[in-house]
Amino acid sequence: MQNPCQECGKREATVNFIENTAGGPVALHLCEQCYRYKYGEFEAAAANAFLSGLFDTQSAETRRRGKVCKVCGMRFEDYKNTGLLGCPSCYDVFKEDLMPVIEGIQGKTRHIGKGGGDHSSEHDLRLRLKNLQEQLEDALARGDYMAASKLNRQMTPIKNAIKGGTNG
Repeated sequence: MQNPCQECGKREATVNFIENTAGGPVALHLCEQCYRYKYGEFEAAAANAFLSGLFDTQSAETRRRGKVCKVCGMRFEDYKNTGLLGCPSCYDVFKEDLMPVIEGIQGKTRHIGKGGGDHSSEHDLRLRLKNLQEQLEDALARGDYMAASKLNRQMTPIKNAIKGGTNG
């Protein structure tokens, strides 16, 4: 074995990363199983931190300053100073604090694709029409004529838009 796992010493280390600790950065070389085990512990720690936060009487700002990513050791203050996160786990740890920042930069916090979400291309319209047609057939097979009527009304403007009418 060329590079044994630092955690178990039994398997080959396939995951290599640097963890920031109070004593400084430490290089870790772990096997996949130990890495998953350690990452799983992080998930449990994050869940416990969230649940304890529900009953915590500290102010939000005090809690925010005290948040530390268990994987890379980054604090939210570090992110505010550099604009960079330490690892993918930081997104989970700092999610509550990051969402307003992301919304301020991008205007929204939900990705809707590069088409802008208006679904006005003929391809998108045809996909929507096909989906509604399938729902219509299903509603008719169930005998749900109210739902079928509603679906039919939704399909009409899409058909008009495909034919060159207004997109509504």
